[in-house]
Amino acid sequence: MKKMILAAAIFLSCAAYKQDAKAQISLNINIGSQPDWGPVGYDHVDYYYLPDVGAYYDVPAHQYVYYENNSWVRRTSLPVRYRNYNLYNGYKVVINERQPWLRDNVYRTKYAGYRGRGGQSIIRDSRDVKYRDHWMANKEKQAYHKEIQRDRKDARKDYKEYRKDVKRYEKDRKHGH
Repeated sequence: MKKMILAAAIFLSCAAYKQDAKAQISLNINIGSQPDWGPVGYDHVDYYYLPDVGAYYDVPAHQYVYYENNSWVRRTSLPVRYRNYNLYNGYKVVINERQPWLRDNVYRTKYAGYRGRGGQSIIRDSRDVKYRDHWMANKEKQAYHKEIQRDRKDARKDYKEYRKDVKRYEKDRKHGH
């Protein structure tokens, strides 16, 4: 009886350990959700701190968190005042902490020297195999944008021909043809 209880306890603890290990692996890797402008070398990122603009980027939610009108707000884009800020060139600091903006004074002070700094390797430019999906996504985006450009060019051409036909029709109508 004791052997059966001991065997059951060992089996249950092994099963629980195996489930914990699986859950940890799936929670700790989010390479695919990191943006192309994110720095290389991180398998898991909760937030990027952007010292140039004093904002945070929530990687899983794909939202920026910044201070506006005396409170921290979440938005899908940076405020208009940073419209010329280039995410691909700006320095990003990886922060894996819940709500890092609550300690903004710490991060602002610690990373003040990183403002204006560039030269960080980013995912878009990496040829590391673990970023392979980013390459494919970029190729698909480029092909899609080229197709859109072709469609727009064709539409402009069609519209010009249509306008010519309308003018011809109006001219013919005026002259009674």
